[in-house]
Amino acid sequence: MTSVTLAPSSATQPDDTQRDASVATLRRRQHRYVRTLVVIDAAVVALAVLAGYVGRFYDTPVIGVDVPYYVILPVLAVVWLLSLKAAHCYDDRVLGYGADEYRRIFAASGRMAAGVAITGYIIDIGVARGFLAISFALGTVLLIAARWAARQHLHRQRRTGRGWARRVLVVGDAPHVLELVHTLRREPYAGYQVVGACIPDALLAPVPQRLGDVPVVGSFRGILDAVAATGVDTVAVTASGELTAGRLRRLGWQLEGTDVDLVLAPALTDVAGPRIHTRPVAGLPLIHVESPEFRGGRKLIKELLDRSIALVLTLVALPVMTAIAIAIKIDSHGPVIFRQTRVGLDSREFGVYKFRTMVTNADALLAELTAKNETDGLMFKMRNDPRVTRVGRFLRKWSLDELPQLFNVLLGHMSLVGPRPPLPSEVARYDGDLARRLLVKPGMTGLWQVSGRSDLSWEDGVRLDLFYVENWSLAADLTILWKTVGAVVRSRGAY
Repeated sequence: MTSVTLAPSSATQPDDTQRDASVATLRRRQHRYVRTLVVIDAAVVALAVLAGYVGRFYDTPVIGVDVPYYVILPVLAVVWLLSLKAAHCYDDRVLGYGADEYRRIFAASGRMAAGVAITGYIIDIGVARGFLAISFALGTVLLIAARWAARQHLHRQRRTGRGWARRVLVVGDAPHVLELVHTLRREPYAGYQVVGACIPDALLAPVPQRLGDVPVVGSFRGILDAVAATGVDTVAVTASGELTAGRLRRLGWQLEGTDVDLVLAPALTDVAGPRIHTRPVAGLPLIHVESPEFRGGRKLIKELLDRSIALVLTLVALPVMTAIAIAIKIDSHGPVIFRQTRVGLDSREFGVYKFRTMVTNADALLAELTAKNETDGLMFKMRNDPRVTRVGRFLRKWSLDELPQLFNVLLGHMSLVGPRPPLPSEVARYDGDLARRLLVKPGMTGLWQVSGRSDLSWEDGVRLDLFYVENWSLAADLTILWKTVGAVVRSRGAY
């Protein structure tokens, strides 16, 4: 178990600036953000139905259609917004984090389109199918795009501390409290700010204490007092032998009517929502976790999409790759393409293709630079590696050196999205957990690419790879591909 030291603290309660961010203030910020989303969605829906009408009837006089569209358009827009509301698309518990927000918008729009089509068929209203198709297709895309833009603004606000975030009081044993705090702080844009902790009575000393930099504001007997003192709007309960089922149930009763949410943080981590199903059995909310999917129809679809998209991207990128090849030849002696042995699916080795970005004797020079390694774990990374050529530095900054890997995807060695392809020397030192990275094909991009690349620690890179292996989905792949564009433009961690 993790060793935990309780350090003395100079105060038992947060300072005045923390206390001023009360539950009421946080709720007002949340409601303001939700109202802004409603206004944006209303504008998007209005634009979509108007575009559908213009796109379908741009050359047809209004008087010639069967239905008065000046009535249909506003009714359709209002019903669409109500459908979004009914699908809980404005629930602040899903706003700003995870894919559930997008899934709800897509599902609500899909159900709305199906409902309108079925209703129109049953009561025989002559609404043009082209109008509906344009409106719903364009509207769904724009709604998701607008929500993404709003989320990016919210994430920036949360990172800088200016946006609303849930103020959290963590309750549990000291090691589990520290683990949960570390997890929540790893992704600050999720919007959970830990402001205090409550630990078992036996560990609470007479003098104020801290767990790391988190103040211990009370024991299990004084959770309500700690809630009032810290002004939190969320109590997160993690593992503890003293928190029995009865004690948790009473805590839930005590928080009723206080506008404070109670959330449970189970020991089960790094499992995505679609694999988790909660089923009440004998009054117990049992969590069922589905096994990861490594075979089957979805894998076949992923394979077909990988090769189809890779073929299109290869044809589009051929002029760029030709120009890069010429620049490499002019800049330094040696081959244009660098082929390196990597390990892929089921531990099979293959040659990964990249544009050469280093001098030809780079491997021989590695031994002299080992002491200057800037990362932990099994990889070697150096921000100002002297082996990198002038053209190579430019290619690495914009990830252009990886374009030849499209041929690896076409050959079936790699996927567009997956874990980082490891070297045989790395795999030779894998333990049982790390070997799970080889259960899927490595990818040109992945969670490691969109989360910091070389700036990540070895531990975080492995965690992201294993998370992808366990929880991959077609929707997640498309999301990662979209985020890769932004990661390349920002060139964060590219060296």
